[in-house]
Amino acid sequence: MTLSYVADLHNHTTASDGEYSPTELVQAGKDLGLQAIGVTDHDTLNGLDEALAAGEKLGICVVPGVEVSLRFRRPYFTGTLHYLLYIPYDLLQNDDFRQMATDIFSQGRGGGLVRARVEAINAEFGPNGRQPLLKQALTAEEIEALADNVSRRHFAVALKENHGLDKEQVNMLIGNDSPAYVPSGIDPKQLTPLLKQYPELVRIFAHPAAGSFPGQSLYNEVLPPIETVEILMPEFLDEALLGLDGLEVQYPGHAPEHRALMAAWAKKYGLMTGGGSDCHDRVDRPLGVAGVSQAELDTLLARLHQPEASR
Repeated sequence: MTLSYVADLHNHTTASDGEYSPTELVQAGKDLGLQAIGVTDHDTLNGLDEALAAGEKLGICVVPGVEVSLRFRRPYFTGTLHYLLYIPYDLLQNDDFRQMATDIFSQGRGGGLVRARVEAINAEFGPNGRQPLLKQALTAEEIEALADNVSRRHFAVALKENHGLDKEQVNMLIGNDSPAYVPSGIDPKQLTPLLKQYPELVRIFAHPAAGSFPGQSLYNEVLPPIETVEILMPEFLDEALLGLDGLEVQYPGHAPEHRALMAAWAKKYGLMTGGGSDCHDRVDRPLGVAGVSQAELDTLLARLHQPEASR
């Protein structure tokens, strides 16, 4: 297989929702002939140490990163967008950084997300909410008592059995169209302190045009169309909130016209360009279907080794 790029910078392992272990992913990248492979699990740094050790053993550059889930609740869009952070190598040795990052990312999943959803339901439908329906406030404890890994079903059980709601009322509270619906991920404002504390992190908007892929695609999931992303771009570009260093341009869920559009956006805003396969498994979302050029890789690696020279 002859590749048209030298590095694949967006991939997942068993540390989040991938099929490959970190070592297996790095080995697969080596087998493809890549110079570098990005390890960017969802909302966790847990696979990076193993991946970096495998890269050193196998002689392939591992680019450490994380794909952060950001939740948005806007009149025109309620859902999750993804934000790649590439991490300078020396920063990974900083225990304070790792603890702060872990604490923040955890708010978008598990118990943090349960609490955010409970607060939103109470604010809208609680006894003192905008549309009072519950006679007593919902609590995170009654939801978490039902399972270690809470799902929407557990919210439904608690609302029915503890609060006496019928199926239609439950759907009104927890459905995707509910004014109380909170998507997975953290609010962008929750990430701001990490970005301010560690400005050397390289910030890339992941697959911004995938939601407009024409036809069926495993890569667009429930992402919004490019028109919605364009409306949200000022929030990503706002240095006081998030800020951007680059856009993911080469991506298997980007149609040719959208790759061209993303390249134009990058030029317009003075951003670097990135790309990767978003590998999750060996068949449906495989490694080796998108990546970056030597020049693009060199630009990123310079930032990760010598961030002070580029900001």
